[in-house]
Amino acid sequence: MICQGNLQTLDGRSLGNLEGKIVDRFTSFSVTLPESVVESGPLHSADRQQYVPSAVTKEGWLAMRLSDTRFMVVNAPQDKVFTFSCPSRSI
Repeated sequence: MICQGNLQTLDGRSLGNLEGKIVDRFTSFSVTLPESVVESGPLHSADRQQYVPSAVTKEGWLAMRLSDTRFMVVNAPQDKVFTFSCPSRSI
């Protein structure tokens, strides 16, 4: 699904908005950005009620599922945080 995203620095300075394609597989997800595709790999959480399911990608990015419709990927070396809000899904 196509999701609206916000790009900011690690300290929260806004760098603008963007769109990304999110493929949600529940235990993992991928984000297609204008310049790359990021695969989360298997998401882990000791307790999904308390901790955000997350993973470190093979590129070294931090990938997190914030909710059923919100996803975040962090590229710390490049000082970039991508946060995506997707339309809610009907079952």
